[in-house]
Amino acid sequence: MGIQDRPYYRPDPRTPPAYARALGWSATTWIIAICVAVFVVDGFQSWTNEPLASTLMPGASAEQIRQIDRSKLVLTNPVDVAPGVALGYAVVDREKVADVEYRKERPLTHFGYFSTARAVYASDPVLGPSGFEVWRFVTFQFLHANLNHVLFNMMTLFFFGGMVENYLGKKRYVAFYLLCGIAGALMYLILNGLAIGGQAAFGPSFHLPGLLFNDPNTMLVGASAGVFGVIMAAAYLAPNATVLLFFVIPMRLGVLAYGLLGFALLAVIFGWTNAGGEAAHIGGALAGFWLVRNPNHLHGFFDFLGQYDPTSKVARARVAVKRGNVQGSATSTEVNRILDKISARGLHSLTEGEKRALRDASRKPR
Repeated sequence: MGIQDRPYYRPDPRTPPAYARALGWSATTWIIAICVAVFVVDGFQSWTNEPLASTLMPGASAEQIRQIDRSKLVLTNPVDVAPGVALGYAVVDREKVADVEYRKERPLTHFGYFSTARAVYASDPVLGPSGFEVWRFVTFQFLHANLNHVLFNMMTLFFFGGMVENYLGKKRYVAFYLLCGIAGALMYLILNGLAIGGQAAFGPSFHLPGLLFNDPNTMLVGASAGVFGVIMAAAYLAPNATVLLFFVIPMRLGVLAYGLLGFALLAVIFGWTNAGGEAAHIGGALAGFWLVRNPNHLHGFFDFLGQYDPTSKVARARVAVKRGNVQGSATSTEVNRILDKISARGLHSLTEGEKRALRDASRKPR
């Protein structure tokens, strides 16, 4: 008998396999795992060059370039001129008509980053139109610029995500997280679009505090918008919980959340470093502030998996009513009334007594 055949060497048949245990991960764990995996995989890929913008040679006009047969326009191989930047040329009949600026990117970042030019619309006389790549409103949330970026976001999500997920349930939490990220991209887009539109209407001298006068090709990546939404939701659920800022300074969670929001507002108004990222933080925080107080609006997402999250107290209470095994002193009629109230006004509208009745009804019978 080989050692592998001995009883003590065989896996316990009652222990689920690794893949089955992974399926039981929380949504927060899955988000962290996906973000880290994307960062690691992208880091091992070769760099690619993405053409961003062209600068016409003296004597060339955009109208002339647009009238050229596109098959005759050739882009030369770019040459690195600075960290992350390369430069090439657009040539027609062996005559250089424009400089072309390139940005060096990893493949997954190239596919998923968010920018005004890629997600909405932009046009270049040499490179042609771009935009309408709507998937970027979601994919940018799983990309990160560097190791510190991904570590900070994932650690924050690890500390605060579980609290919010437990409150909303797994499916509604995923919807909440993604919507906060999308709101961050929309805030960035609105402020950048207003700045671009203002300069187009009033000239290059137009300036208004709070708008983002970024190049529309500026790259936006990171989970920060969704993470800020999670922080705001956690501050609503446990405002007096003590947290350690920088692992040293004790602070109430509510103070930390609104302090970070205030800093983001100042960064955007005064145009500090990473104002674009801070604009996304504001959008995510505002979405988190509103959605955690109106969780009934999250019920419409993932309808194909059922309206209510099976991991939530609301779903367990509904199942208990249907099976006639309501626990505690509340009757099925009372629990149904509470559930209808949640559907109409959200979980935050319940009184302490109603929350207690719901909690009792959702307990599994022993």
